[in-house]
Amino acid sequence: MVHDIGDELAPFSHSEFAATLLKPFVSEEIVLVIEKHGLFQAYYYAHHVGGDRHARDKYKDHPFYDQCVHFCEAWDQASFDPNYPTRSLNYFEPMVREVFSRRAH
Repeated sequence: MVHDIGDELAPFSHSEFAATLLKPFVSEEIVLVIEKHGLFQAYYYAHHVGGDRHARDKYKDHPFYDQCVHFCEAWDQASFDPNYPTRSLNYFEPMVREVFSRRAH
């Protein structure tokens, strides 16, 4: 949910926007996954619009590569399925509040 918060404000850099917003409150791993998820998500559609679906491969030796692949496969891509089981925003509110109430680092 928060990983796409920049879609409307920064459609070409929404991943970086969200990562910057979250950076003071989450781990380096989460920041990287959020920052790169747009590029990794392109694996599922880039080849249909003349792009390189394997652009993410330049990060294949990065320690968080597998986590980003998993995030996109298990969560981000799956959420485009209209039959994907989802919960209401109210369910996520306590989690979002918990993250943003942390002491920034």
